[in-house]
Amino acid sequence: MSDEHSADSKINTVLYKLSGEMLGGERGIGLDADELDRVASELFSVASAGIKTGVVVGGGNHFRGARNSALSVSTLRAHQMGMLFTIANAIALEQALQSQGAAAIVQSSVAVPSIVELFDGVSFTQHLDNGAIVVFAGGTGCTHFTTDTAASLRAIEMKADILLKATDVEGVYDSDPAKNSEARMYDSLSFDQVLADNLTVMDAASIALCREHQMPIRVFNGSIPGNISKAAFGGDVGTLVHF
Repeated sequence: MSDEHSADSKINTVLYKLSGEMLGGERGIGLDADELDRVASELFSVASAGIKTGVVVGGGNHFRGARNSALSVSTLRAHQMGMLFTIANAIALEQALQSQGAAAIVQSSVAVPSIVELFDGVSFTQHLDNGAIVVFAGGTGCTHFTTDTAASLRAIEMKADILLKATDVEGVYDSDPAKNSEARMYDSLSFDQVLADNLTVMDAASIALCREHQMPIRVFNGSIPGNISKAAFGGDVGTLVHF
């Protein structure tokens, strides 16, 4: 399903949103060394091309409310656990990047001073200016907000040209492709269309932030080798959500 839109212009700064499940390989649980190395390699190729690169990681490969609902954990504590798991994922990605020669650093919105840097709106721009890949952890630092919302915030703070959301589906569909074999994927669509048709792109808070700040989003399948780098280099992958 195709709509008129302008192609991505020259991209200088990107913010990736990676789900925790992506780092867990085919099962989407725990950490998969091969998948970590692949993701790191593609991110490194983007940064090596001179594109300032930030990454927000989720924590669903370790803990997700629906999957762990049998645990006697309050909603507040479950959110806090999720934030901590994003820090573990961020460290794993940082180490995979550094093992390949990339400059990479973790900044967390949750203070763990003996382990990672605390998120700081000044120092993260300095890291980016110096060519480092900054991996953002801890979500927004507040419970009840998703890592999608954190990605929107960081993209805006970075003044990114685009937010690149890597998922396990090809893009945005007019209905759930897992339930409807005739679901059609959009090549592009506007924020107004997303809201009017209640399409699944990111959560409502994330969409509202990106719409307000005119931050385009590209949703694509990050599990396909080459797509992560292709998305930053202007490749026509997935669905472009524009304003």
